[in-house]
Amino acid sequence: MILIGILFSIAAIGFFCWLLFTLAVFALPFFAGVTAGMWAYDTGAGWLGAILVGALAGGLTFGIGQLLLVFVRPLWARVVIALAFVAPAAIAGYHATHGIVKHTMPSEGWQLTFSVVGAVAVGVTALIRMAAIATPGSTGQGLARG
Repeated sequence: MILIGILFSIAAIGFFCWLLFTLAVFALPFFAGVTAGMWAYDTGAGWLGAILVGALAGGLTFGIGQLLLVFVRPLWARVVIALAFVAPAAIAGYHATHGIVKHTMPSEGWQLTFSVVGAVAVGVTALIRMAAIATPGSTGQGLARG
């Protein structure tokens, strides 16, 4: 029975790490959606209104970010836009890793070390995914030349 519990724990940690890496790009839109939804609920929109406002805000945040990455030309501006998406992903990676290692390591120094490594790994993954989603060739300029 203990072996099944250990295997289940490893599978659960693996699943949540995969989920975190897959959804790292959506941390900023998620935070924007939750914040807008909470604001809408606090102003009296009710549950349905809050969900709709949050979904709209999250979708707009992601869409505007993608459009900016595609159409903005200066490299420094593209880096700033990408960092706006990467920073919340790195923070989420830090807290997710810290939540896992807090239960497995007694030393606070090692907890901090592994949490920082997790934050860097999730941040780099989010940056790579952002670069892959909005590539410079995706603007349709190749069709105009042909």
